[in-house]
Amino acid sequence: MDAGLIGGSEAIAAVRRTIASLSDLPTTVLVTGESGTGKGLVARALHASGRRRTQPFVHADCAGLPEPLFESELFGHERGAFTGALAARIGRAEAAADGTLFLDEVGELPLRLQAKLLRLLQERSFERVGGGAPRAFRARVIAATNLDLAAAVARGAFRRDLLFRLDVARIVLPPLRERREDLPALAQALARRAAERLGRVCPPLDPAFVARLAAYDWPGNVRELENALERWLIGAEHPAAAPREVEQIAAALAAAGGNVARAARRLGLPRSTLRGRIARHGLGAAIPRD
Repeated sequence: MDAGLIGGSEAIAAVRRTIASLSDLPTTVLVTGESGTGKGLVARALHASGRRRTQPFVHADCAGLPEPLFESELFGHERGAFTGALAARIGRAEAAADGTLFLDEVGELPLRLQAKLLRLLQERSFERVGGGAPRAFRARVIAATNLDLAAAVARGAFRRDLLFRLDVARIVLPPLRERREDLPALAQALARRAAERLGRVCPPLDPAFVARLAAYDWPGNVRELENALERWLIGAEHPAAAPREVEQIAAALAAAGGNVARAARRLGLPRSTLRGRIARHGLGAAIPRD
């Protein structure tokens, strides 16, 4: 299970149930939630849970692709379609084949491009930029957004007919502050993953440390928590974790008889990092002098 979907709360259990119920359906799915809640993880989990898992999962960042290039990136182009098009190229809709096309941040698409996307969904076919015969579009579409698309429709920034096409089935991801009971298991999983990535030993997260994490609202959600735990592992501080850090260092030094190398091993930190923290927090008195 992807780390962002870990937890025993009813909110995240409902997400897992919805994923299971949609796994083998061709239905278009709209995943909504605040930034950092793990919408991409849900899209990948949905793709991996059904028969399409052996087919491609193709990501299209609707906010990150420049508008002039979007059509070419999504639909591909023929040779000579524009200056620099020296060879034909398939687009992401074609590359998705019988798998999944994930439209990330779909609410950021300009209106002109929304019309192009609507045609793809309505007709289940497309043409490469520069002409050519229509090509069948076979992939399942999963779209994600952190915007209120109904409000965007009301102010004229998003097409109502496109919203209807995208919002056939919906998965709503709750913010982390609304599933605080998931923090212990989620924080441990994220810390372990970050430690593996950094080549570090992951120290156990004691209850007091986790309680401090749970007391913070995490406006950046799972992404912010993951980044904070990685900073903690490499020696930086985070407002939710820093107060407990002094106690942990002092306890490790006491258990190691003031030996910095042994204390560093107990904490899973490089010795130089621990020395920096000892100096920053004024704990030098805990180190015996010759």
